[in-house]
Amino acid sequence: MVQVDVLVIGAGAAGLMCAAQAGYRGRSVTVIDMGKKPGRKILISGGGRCNFTNENASPENYLCTNPHFVKSCLSRYTQHDFIELVDRHGLAYHHKTLGQLFCDNSAQDIVDILLTECEWAGVTIQLRQEVLSVEKTESGFTVTTSETSYSCESLVVASGGLTMPKLGATPIGYKIAEQFDLEVLPTMAALVPFTLHQHDKARFEALSGISVPSIVTAEDGTQFKENILFTHRGLSGPAILQISSFWRAGQAVSINLLPELDLADEIHTQRQSNGQKSLKNVLGSVLPKRFIEILVTGGDIPDKAINQLSHTEIEQLSNFIHNWKIKPNGTEGYRTAEVTLGGVNSTELSSKTFEANKVKGLYFIGEVTEVTGWLGGYNFQYAWSSGWACGQAC
Repeated sequence: MVQVDVLVIGAGAAGLMCAAQAGYRGRSVTVIDMGKKPGRKILISGGGRCNFTNENASPENYLCTNPHFVKSCLSRYTQHDFIELVDRHGLAYHHKTLGQLFCDNSAQDIVDILLTECEWAGVTIQLRQEVLSVEKTESGFTVTTSETSYSCESLVVASGGLTMPKLGATPIGYKIAEQFDLEVLPTMAALVPFTLHQHDKARFEALSGISVPSIVTAEDGTQFKENILFTHRGLSGPAILQISSFWRAGQAVSINLLPELDLADEIHTQRQSNGQKSLKNVLGSVLPKRFIEILVTGGDIPDKAINQLSHTEIEQLSNFIHNWKIKPNGTEGYRTAEVTLGGVNSTELSSKTFEANKVKGLYFIGEVTEVTGWLGGYNFQYAWSSGWACGQAC
């Protein structure tokens, strides 16, 4: 039996951050993970460059049944604090237009910073250890793994969600929560591409790789202005990934394909100087030509010269292009999702320490909780913030 003050399940972003912080407080800390190496999701994130935070991170960028839950940790350990940490380690990184920060070289640089912090804090990391059971004891917990047993005073569950099962994602964190009678909210894939119904897939799959700047709106009114991307299976791109967190099965999404142009005005202007021009050519100058061909062939838009269009047709056309409604068949699921929506209910946890209200010494941080950030480094920031806050207390 190995005795430690703090046992952290999960060597990901939140778990490693928490372990280092607890170690710096003089606690003896061991991190266990069933994977072959630490930080596996960090390594593949951001196309291997890791979008490690966002300069604009604020509570408004997170989905949670209790919108106030994230305020404490995000205000106590901010994106600027994490940027200061990576600056101290000499990380080379760059900014993108929407506040995202990416490594110049490789996501391995972020993992190396976390491992260095853990080393300096005296943290032990044990890999290839599958958790078999967790029991409450008088002094804390006994955790039995495939390799050994641990006795700890504080148990931190940082096991992540269900995304990317090939990397070893398991529901162990949810099972531990349920074992101790904590509510786990239903989970689903989020920040994930849409698949289309067969008839739409057949129509649009030839457009795979084509990107269109758009505004995508969910049925609840949430909207994002970024690119959509046609794929072999359906729709992806930043705007689609964002809206997927707000979409539910059976709903449609509305896509404004020309957010910077009023199509009706454009047609009226063109009619005065260029009335013989075909509608197809007018639209093909502002949208991908192959997309317009498909819409004309399918009868979605008329194959006419613009001076032959009635006012009603112009109105219908404008509504179609600025409010293109498409009903996804589903999503690509956990296989390609960036995060898991749902998880341990925030009402079960202290927003300051992440300790379970009902179980002294048991903590849940990071993606295993029901907090889901927007695309663009927000989920990593929540991992750093929740890990830091828990590390001050566990």
